[in-house]
Amino acid sequence: MAPRSQRRRHKKPPSLVAPGIKASPTIVTPVPLTPLKPGPSIDTLGFFSLDNNVPGLSQLILQKLNMKSYEEYKLVVDGGTPVSGFGFRCPQEMFQKMEDTFRFCAHCRALPNGLSDSTVLRHCKRCRNVYYCGPECQRSDWPAHRRVCQELRLVAVDRLMEWLLVTGDFVLPSGPWHWPPEAVQDWDSWFSMKGLHLDATLDAVLVSPAVTTLWASVGRPRPDPDVLQGSLKRLLTDVLSRPLTLGLGLRALGIDVRRIGGSTVHVIGASHVETFLTRPGDYDELGYMFPGHLGLRVVMVGVDVAAGFSQSTSTSPLEPGTIHLSAHRGLYHDFWEEQVETGQTNHPDLVVAFHPGFHSSPELMEAWLPTLLLLRDYKIPALITVYSHQELVSSLQILVELDTHITAYGANPFMSLKPEQVYSNPNKQPVYCSAYYIMFLGSSCQLGNSQLEEKVDDGI
Repeated sequence: MAPRSQRRRHKKPPSLVAPGIKASPTIVTPVPLTPLKPGPSIDTLGFFSLDNNVPGLSQLILQKLNMKSYEEYKLVVDGGTPVSGFGFRCPQEMFQKMEDTFRFCAHCRALPNGLSDSTVLRHCKRCRNVYYCGPECQRSDWPAHRRVCQELRLVAVDRLMEWLLVTGDFVLPSGPWHWPPEAVQDWDSWFSMKGLHLDATLDAVLVSPAVTTLWASVGRPRPDPDVLQGSLKRLLTDVLSRPLTLGLGLRALGIDVRRIGGSTVHVIGASHVETFLTRPGDYDELGYMFPGHLGLRVVMVGVDVAAGFSQSTSTSPLEPGTIHLSAHRGLYHDFWEEQVETGQTNHPDLVVAFHPGFHSSPELMEAWLPTLLLLRDYKIPALITVYSHQELVSSLQILVELDTHITAYGANPFMSLKPEQVYSNPNKQPVYCSAYYIMFLGSSCQLGNSQLEEKVDDGI
């Protein structure tokens, strides 16, 4: 344990806020809603950054969702009670309004209220995803759009099929692994292990009334069954990517999950993305990855944790084979001093941050710095994920400058296979959640800047 004077230097003024992420439980309980917190929340910065590329887009989104302010939007996203006026009369209206939030010209960035009454935004007939104010803009944009049109077609289907996760009509299929865990190294082997049983489960979803109602409500032709089954598989990987990435870290760092009393993972910078729609059973795959484990605690810590999560910080031993998910709303370095150092919650065996984004702005870097220094100085095994190779390079350079000891990095075999469209720049190459990972432990990084650049440039 570091002397108190040394530990204090990790703490930043309370106005600083850490970014966001997401996960899922087997045992859950609620976090009370608190007012919006000051500081660089990655959710808040992301929302208002939409206007940088498409001026007025944030207000268009609020208008179409019948909301008066970002505070109302944030309240609903965090799991709070919808305010007066929020809501839709029928599914058709809901899907139409949601689609309207994507209606702006992908080439000239014009919004509907900036066009003449006779001008109608029409979508690309191939991908049904991006819109244009006329043939001239569409022709001019084609060289950029053609590179991503096919992927954006998948995005358009996934965006609608994802509603089945919200309503609970698509429940993640799960069950004990009948292959040795060491044989399941990536999605190919995971899908091979699940085999025909998974296909039958997905086919049952596709013939359900919920899917029929969904496509009857969206005002567009229903795709072929193989297209819809592919979408369900991508959605499945998007949800399971998080628990299986935790498992990847536990495996790679050699953490003993058969220790009496259980093991603890802290997911830091957590937000509604990790916590809003989590359901009991979403993290079962993590348990199946480690048969015989003696209990796994997953604690979400972040300023944007959604309502509906446990704040239990019990240090009581877990029942063997159980997974307990809980959350704490706040900054991780504050949580460390108030909960971990006082013995009110377990010391982590692993700390994970999904898409911390500290490379993207000085505000976020300042917010993350106390936590990164804490992880380094206390020699806590840590794993972070990023969306792209470019983010990987930037994040590696920052961690090298902080003198962290990077133990591994590369492409994540359990990345999400669901393409993510850049909202305000639809023709930018889609990205994939947790596409790359970085693991580090302690200080004195063994790779210098030039060596890292060489290794990254050679391909990962």
